[in-house]
Amino acid sequence: MRKYFIHTMGCQMNEYDSQRIASILEKMGFVPAETMEEGDYLLVNTCSVREKPQHKADSAIGRFKQIKKKRPEVKVGFCGCVAQQDGEKILKNSKFIDFVVGTDGLDRLEEVIACVENGRRLCDTQVNDGELTIGSFRRNVSVSSFVTIMKGCDNFCSYCIVPYVRGREKSRTPEEILTEVRYLADNGAREVTLLGQNVNSYGKGLDEKISFPELINEVSGLDSIKRVRFVTSHPKDFSDELIDIMQNNEKVCEYLHLPLQAGSDRILKAMNRKYTYGHYRDMVMRAKERIPNLALSSDFIVGFPGETDEDFECTLNALREIEYDTIFAFAYSVRPGTGAEKLVDDVPEQTKKMRLAKVLDLQKEIITRRSKEYEKTVVEVMVEGRGKKDENQFSGRNRQNKVVNFSSEKELNIGDFAKVYITQARPNSLYGKALEEDSDVRG
Repeated sequence: MRKYFIHTMGCQMNEYDSQRIASILEKMGFVPAETMEEGDYLLVNTCSVREKPQHKADSAIGRFKQIKKKRPEVKVGFCGCVAQQDGEKILKNSKFIDFVVGTDGLDRLEEVIACVENGRRLCDTQVNDGELTIGSFRRNVSVSSFVTIMKGCDNFCSYCIVPYVRGREKSRTPEEILTEVRYLADNGAREVTLLGQNVNSYGKGLDEKISFPELINEVSGLDSIKRVRFVTSHPKDFSDELIDIMQNNEKVCEYLHLPLQAGSDRILKAMNRKYTYGHYRDMVMRAKERIPNLALSSDFIVGFPGETDEDFECTLNALREIEYDTIFAFAYSVRPGTGAEKLVDDVPEQTKKMRLAKVLDLQKEIITRRSKEYEKTVVEVMVEGRGKKDENQFSGRNRQNKVVNFSSEKELNIGDFAKVYITQARPNSLYGKALEEDSDVRG
């Protein structure tokens, strides 16, 4: 039987898309390869949101090229955001690549592979018109599973390539989403994460009038689903209605990813983010006040064109004031076709590296302190794995998305929930012991 290997990079939506690709290939009779060297079809699913992941894609393709040199019959596919961005240029510049499939081409992947089987090299970066529809597909269901509810973005932040490679905002119908969630629940999922480039815009363009908070309520109404998470929210669309849902719906986890990007209003304006730091701070503090034990995460870009030392200090002050539980921080890199491409990239690379190091060092101090607050508390953990060497060791995440490693004298299965007393807190994970008796739970 022919084997496939998929190398995935980037966001959760790319992971979801790779599951779709795998489902299509298995429908065609392929089976997964354990290593890329064993694959007959080698695919890379790419991310272009920053320069570094794009370079990683080139590196993966380079390894595929070496395999194809030894086994010329191997087929190589280039998928995802970089595929959508560069299209035909990929086939022109890399003769060993057999097909290119963009972000809207997965529904046509079977036809593309049929053409490749007949000796053609093919590029499909056609953008789909009409509504966003993702048919049900078979996959290995995890107890914590992703569900794409929408794609694209209409915000056009000046640094961001997403609207150009994922297109404008389109939402799936609630009926289609609920059908997929039911399938996941029937096959063992206990937690779902709703995915979109801007989930707060969910529902725009649908015939049925439905908001994102209303969709959350419908998903959480399914009995077998015990937890609901979501990413990503744009601050300009974040609403009190969503805070209400997070406060009052017990299935919605107390974890919020709300990208700030910069603490300087001048830089936020240049980024076309459509909010000020003051507006963002007030919104976050309101959410913290109303949602007990809320964990916050954010994205930051340092070294955006024109960023001064004073602008950068505003970002450090934002970190100190808000105290995030997790951040994802990156040095600015120009993305082709974006508004910021027209700006002079005037912050020296060494300055970008120094600022990024300062952000990460400050965040390490904050998260070390905040993690310590979990010691001698009890948290709810969904079991996602167990120790390979010790059958009494388990791992999972609490409601705030913290990894928890713990021991249990009681036998537990993947998908079970345990109350865990935290004995030790490290910056990125917690350690403890499962309790058998009822206890007050934080998170």
